[in-house]
Parts: sequence; C-alpha cells; structure tokens
Amino acid sequence: MEEFLNLTESAPLSLTTLSVNLILTLLLGTSLAWFYAEYGRSFSNRSKLAQVLPIIAVTTALIISVVKSSLALSLGLVGALSIIRFRTAIKEPEELAYLFIAIAIGLGMGADHRLTTIIAFLIILGYMFVRTLSKLRPQKNNLYLNIQTADQETGFAQINEVLKEHVTTADLRRLDHTIDSLHATYLINCPDDQTLTALMDALRQTLPGSEFSFIEQENTLAG
Repeated sequence: MEEFLNLTESAPLSLTTLSVNLILTLLLGTSLAWFYAEYGRSFSNRSKLAQVLPIIAVTTALIISVVKSSLALSLGLVGALSIIRFRTAIKEPEELAYLFIAIAIGLGMGADHRLTTIIAFLIILGYMFVRTLSKLRPQKNNLYLNIQTADQETGFAQINEVLKEHVTTADLRRLDHTIDSLHATYLINCPDDQTLTALMDALRQTLPGSEFSFIEQENTLAG
C-alpha cells in the first residue's frame, strides 16, 4: 500500500539539470527556426512560425521534465490536454513537419536524452539541407502563359516568334478570338528565372499594351 501511495509523490527535480536541458533546447529550437526561415519552401509567413518553434520546444521540454517526476502530474496532464482545441489549421505539410521536430526536441531534452536528441536533430537537419540543395534551382516545366492583346492581325504570330526565341517548348492550350482582343494560353518550358525575365521584357516590347501572366501549378510567378 505504501509503495502505491509513493507513486503519487513527486521525485526531486534538479534545477541544474533542468536549466541545462532548457538551454540546449533553446539552442536547438533557435537553430531549427533559422533553418526554416532560411530554407523553408512554404508560401506562408515563415518568419512568424519560426519565432514560435523555439518556444514550442522549450515549453515541451519543461512539461516533460516536470511530468516525468510524478505519476499524478502525468495523469493530470492527460486530462488537461484532452480539453485543448486548436482552431488554427495547418495549411502546408512542411509547417507540420517543423512543428513535430520542435516537439521532438522538447521531448528528448525533457527526458534527459541529450546526446540522442542532438544527434537525431543534426541528422534530420542534414537530410533536409541536402534535399533543399537539390531543389534550389527547379526548372519551371509546368508554367502557363496567359496573354491578351488587342492586335488581332499579327498578334498571334508575334507571340509565337517571341516564344521561339526564349523558351524550350511552347504548347498552345487555348486560343480565344473576340471582337476586341486575342487571348492565348501556352504551356511553356522556361529553364531559369533570367530567361523568364527576358521573355517578359520581349513581350512588353513586341506587344505594348498587352496583358499577360505566368502561372505555375504551385504558385503565381509574375504578371
């Protein structure tokens, strides 16, 4: 009976150990935040989420450090978390991945697995960095050009000539001819941003007054 009652008593928590764990957690969380702000690919405001990552990691480490010393606190934590509801939706999978990494850092440090957490963090960050390097200069193979011009007589031919000079391939997907304008949609293969800029300048010079936009499957590039 006494052994059962002792399970509800809190074990002593070393303030020195807690301080070291929180400092290491803060360092790892700050490194994760910098990496996300610098190399993240999500289209949301990365700087705002980056500021939250170290706080999530440190808070998780503190909770685990306190809860692991008492069975009663751990049971109370389960009940407290069951009534928490988060209304903010995670819009992109990358954001969720970084949040899980921050939580994992806090869990590892809170459980006093310092070396394991640091090594795992470096391996994960290294893998993500290698993946980032391989995607720094992606070719824009799914780029749509929408252009509208009032020059109906020679506009279509001029558009084709400009595209031949600046893009690898141009596939006409839609052509609308109205009384006042000509509207064409192309699927183009543009090798880099410099070529895309040159194409925009050529279209402005060849067809002044025309309206055009470049749309990729994942994001809008220019207009």
